[in-house]
Amino acid sequence: MRHLINLIIIISIGLTNIVPNVKCDDKYRIGVGIGDITGPAAEINMMGYAKPGQDTHGIHMRLYSRAVIIEDMSGHRICYVSADIAMMSQILKLEVLKILEKNYEGVYTINNVMLSTTHTHSGPGGFLQYILYIISSQGFIDHNFQAIRDGIVRSIDRAHHNLTDGYVYVNVGQLLDASANRSPTAYDNNSPAERNQYEYNTDKNMTVLKLTDLMDEPLGAVNWFAVHATSMNNTNKLISGDNKGYASQLMEQDFNGGTLHGKGPFVALFPQSNEGDVSPNIRGPYCLDSGLPCDTAHSTCNGKNELCVASGPGRDMFESTRIIGYRQFARAKQLFQNASRKLSGTIGYIHQTVDMSNVVVELAQPTVNNNKTSVRTCAPAMGYSFAAGTTDGPGAFDFFQGDTSPNPFWNLLRNLIKTPSKQITDCQKPKPILFATGEMSFPYQWQPSILPTQIFKLGDSLLVVAVPAEFTTMSGRRLRQAVKEEYDKHSNSDVQVVIAGLANAYASYVATYEEYQVQRYEGASTLYGPHTLDAYIQQYRQLARHLAKGETIDPGPAELNLLSKQISLKPGVIYDGTPSGKRFGSLVRDAQDQYSPGTTVRVTFVAANPRNDVKAESSFLTVERWDPSKPPGNWLLIATDANWETKFYWRRTNTFFGESEVDIVWDIPADVLPGQYRIRHFGNSKNLMQTIKSYIGTSKTFEVKPMEKM
Repeated sequence: MRHLINLIIIISIGLTNIVPNVKCDDKYRIGVGIGDITGPAAEINMMGYAKPGQDTHGIHMRLYSRAVIIEDMSGHRICYVSADIAMMSQILKLEVLKILEKNYEGVYTINNVMLSTTHTHSGPGGFLQYILYIISSQGFIDHNFQAIRDGIVRSIDRAHHNLTDGYVYVNVGQLLDASANRSPTAYDNNSPAERNQYEYNTDKNMTVLKLTDLMDEPLGAVNWFAVHATSMNNTNKLISGDNKGYASQLMEQDFNGGTLHGKGPFVALFPQSNEGDVSPNIRGPYCLDSGLPCDTAHSTCNGKNELCVASGPGRDMFESTRIIGYRQFARAKQLFQNASRKLSGTIGYIHQTVDMSNVVVELAQPTVNNNKTSVRTCAPAMGYSFAAGTTDGPGAFDFFQGDTSPNPFWNLLRNLIKTPSKQITDCQKPKPILFATGEMSFPYQWQPSILPTQIFKLGDSLLVVAVPAEFTTMSGRRLRQAVKEEYDKHSNSDVQVVIAGLANAYASYVATYEEYQVQRYEGASTLYGPHTLDAYIQQYRQLARHLAKGETIDPGPAELNLLSKQISLKPGVIYDGTPSGKRFGSLVRDAQDQYSPGTTVRVTFVAANPRNDVKAESSFLTVERWDPSKPPGNWLLIATDANWETKFYWRRTNTFFGESEVDIVWDIPADVLPGQYRIRHFGNSKNLMQTIKSYIGTSKTFEVKPMEKM
């Protein structure tokens, strides 16, 4: 027996010498996946700006859900998703979980699944369950809801079936030229002592997770950075992933070595963080009528907020999207390649719901105004400045940011809907209430009260905090610091904390107590009163403490699922028609005979309404190149409507007869191969009998030649 033991020791020493740097606790099971979530590309109001008339009329880039699954060697697993939508809907997560729990029998639950977003403002709306968030889309749009839900599930399914052993690295670095604070006067109302702790008035840090296999070959990346996806402004009507969607596209194409988007094995997530007051329009706000700077306090020009608009670094919104997206990609790739800090340790998670409208908050020190150390949150309400919008997308009428004085005219109109009670009016001060949503229940709830809170632990050194709202820069800083302090205190560790914004549900904004007093857009949209942030910090401290100590926690009150109560006033497609002598797919405008790189091809087809089929995992268009290398030859797919260089425009030409056309635009890349090309359009038409049939339109073959040969 002694000889056997000695032999085992010798073999163990030998194995240790062979692989000296391998630790069993730094290896994980990792899976990544991507799924198309592009909704109806026509006639659905976009979610984000809530601007009447800003309805989808085509596609700039397709929208995707990107999923990452990480499991430690003990079987503890988390699933993290970033979706190219404006915010996560509470019923989306609840309905996604129903499918996952059915398909995987409890592997994925409300506790270990986190659904976050990029916050693009250029996707179709109507997928949230509370009234205030679906008014502009004429209610609930089930077609869009299903497209997003099914695409999220596909991305998770693919990640689940791609699980492989690998490593997780983390790296942090600054990105300085992609963001600006759009409410600097509110930020400056935070104490000088607190502001002096930071160099900038927005968070410039990008946190990157590098996911590899055991040979350090890349599998995927997660890149958290705080900046609004509002490079595409509120005049845009094309579905687009905006700057973050483009950053994902660039990184995926770079690592996958191809031009087609959404198809390669490498998946790059660019989720949101504490972007509440952070804009990509870094040139700042100016007056459309004069070109002069706007009034700083109220973001108005001659008293009108709709004339004050911030712009990005580009000549137009497309170029601004490209620039801000590229800057995020370039920094993320650099941090990815230089990442050397390997995570080790177990995977952990904790989840609890809380009634945010009724939280007793114990303050560390009395508030300036009422000298209280114990306060309570309020029923949700939106202030006047909510209607003013922001410099990324101004509102209308005579509302303006920084408004703390009630207006008799607007109060009169407001009271026709619902007069706020004295209790909510006093609780929400100094916010002048425009909508007392917490006291409005017809036909069902207008805004949420019961919300999910959640933290993921990746190894021993990284916490991901899911927040169901848009935290401002300073709100996020306070929350991160509080979570870190609480977790480190009870675990004797030194963790890094990152915020995953707009995750699991949506409850508008969270400003600091000091920012709330100013009542710019972010403060007016802070739902639960001036101590909303304090309530969140108290809640996440509790989660961090229980997570650090390995303790279970009460799940909290059940989240509302209002899917069965949803109402839609949006009519469907009645029928599609064609002009006399034309069929669906007929050419209205054909391509020219020759083009060169850097020029633009535009082809127009007789079309049907894109709402008849969202073309999930497919495309409304293709750009194809003839390849004669293998007889009898073949048309190779070069680009789809997911690619940056294509645009798909839909327009109604005759409403009564249901007639429409589509323009397909291909901006020929500089590095495109010379050869013979064609453009095709794929659609689906609906007749009066409500039968849907597919059709195809094809341009003539045209030649792309090098510039010097033209």
